[in-house]
Amino acid sequence: MPGWLNDAVFYEIYPQSFCDSNGDGIGDFQGIISRLDYIKDLGCNALWINPCFDSPFHDAGYDVRDYKKTAQRYGTNDDLIQLFDQAHERGIHVLLDLVPGHTSEEHEWFRKSCQLEKNEYSNRYIWTDFCFRGTGNFGYPYVGGEAERPGTYLLNFFKCQPALNYGWLDADESWKCGCGSDDARATVEAMKDVMRFWMDRGCDGFRVDMAASLVKGDDDKKTGTSAVWRDVRAMFDKEYPECALVSEWSNPDLSLRAGFHMDFLLNEAQSPYSTLIRDYQNHAGRIIYSDPCFTGEDNACRPEYEDHSFFKMDAGGDICRFMDGYLKLYEGTKELGYISLISCNHDTVRPAFSLSNRELKLFYAFILTMPGVPFIYYGDEIGQRYLNLRTKEGGYFRTGSRSPMQWDRGPNLGFSDAAQDKLYLPVDPSSDAPVVSEMLEDPDSLLNTIRSVLRIRHEDADLKAGPNLEIMYMENGKLPFVYRRGNRIMAVNPSSEEQSARTGTSDTRSLLFGIGAGSLENGKITLEPQSFVIF
Repeated sequence: MPGWLNDAVFYEIYPQSFCDSNGDGIGDFQGIISRLDYIKDLGCNALWINPCFDSPFHDAGYDVRDYKKTAQRYGTNDDLIQLFDQAHERGIHVLLDLVPGHTSEEHEWFRKSCQLEKNEYSNRYIWTDFCFRGTGNFGYPYVGGEAERPGTYLLNFFKCQPALNYGWLDADESWKCGCGSDDARATVEAMKDVMRFWMDRGCDGFRVDMAASLVKGDDDKKTGTSAVWRDVRAMFDKEYPECALVSEWSNPDLSLRAGFHMDFLLNEAQSPYSTLIRDYQNHAGRIIYSDPCFTGEDNACRPEYEDHSFFKMDAGGDICRFMDGYLKLYEGTKELGYISLISCNHDTVRPAFSLSNRELKLFYAFILTMPGVPFIYYGDEIGQRYLNLRTKEGGYFRTGSRSPMQWDRGPNLGFSDAAQDKLYLPVDPSSDAPVVSEMLEDPDSLLNTIRSVLRIRHEDADLKAGPNLEIMYMENGKLPFVYRRGNRIMAVNPSSEEQSARTGTSDTRSLLFGIGAGSLENGKITLEPQSFVIF
């Protein structure tokens, strides 16, 4: 396990929207370099950079055309290596986004795979053996009629993303390769070669896109896919022991056993994470697009939906809905790796869509004082809003969470000097759009609250990633929620009324940090409305 992960707090950067250094309207590597001191001062000491490799950008870079070449719009390979070096000088580690399950249809591997003549790439992707044959009972999407080769090829997502061949768990037809076949192994080795290429140049590891989806026809335990990642982890342990792997899997019980160091809890039906801040009656993307009134340009026009999120004041949320699921995962995996709680990501509606500034403070204080390695999505630290934007590069409803970072009141809120019509995406047009420069000057701002919590986390060994969680008070439908980590006791009350509880101890403690106020005297904890405290 890389030792630096115990004190890591990640900052996720969507590179095209973070900082534009050359005035072309698109963020770039040099822009990121220019803001590294801001990231360090925030309290983040690790980066996850969304895909930055050469791509036609039909899916915002998740359709890779060349894994060993950066996208021209972000800069050169040397620029990315400079970013690694500059980050390391500041004690910041950098993970790149690896997309191992598919490539762009423009990738040279795929072009050669389409050829009629057999070559070393013929089975780099999953092809059937007849021009009108589908994918069988599994129902994987496929495309035919696009190549001289007489077969159809499987897709992972969009039409432009042919699936790489890691084999099938049960190769029950002649055109299927087993997951231990030479062709499937060749794909694994090719992806390991890509990882070595970037780690040899200073990359500190990878966030792995859709990590659970490699082997087709896999079972519920992801037996075939897990074997792939255990092989990759063995390479890391032997050759790059200080480099890290975090999976987009949202099932730590499987992913950490498969060799990942960390796994996100994501906003999915099987994950308890959504009950914290996105417990919408329906998926937010459908809510937004079904309401023609919602423009995202102001706060007065919002869709109607039910929200029972725990951190939404008086919304009927219950921390047990999250903790019951979380604790099962935590207890079963705490010796294997870390569960990562996130503020948001590029696929998720921003928290400010439904939470007030005070509610956001409570939520961030919670995830930043829990075990595991937390992730903050760029702009969430200032309460950047979700915008209802026209789809861009396959983003659809997700596009609204990918708008440019808001630095100051200058042109384009400090993101770029380009003309507005040249921007990758429009900035928030609201007159009160939150910006970094003003929040830095306000000691009570969301940004400074997060900085304060992270300062405490980094200074206190009890509040780092290691597993030391103890629940002191948690009951269905009741507040506050109280938990201990080592010698620190945290408590949260998101409601509009004062709440109190007996902690089962005789402690009387002083307040170390507070959003709102509270007391702990003779084992009784009392919290003001909408409060979070550390004793």
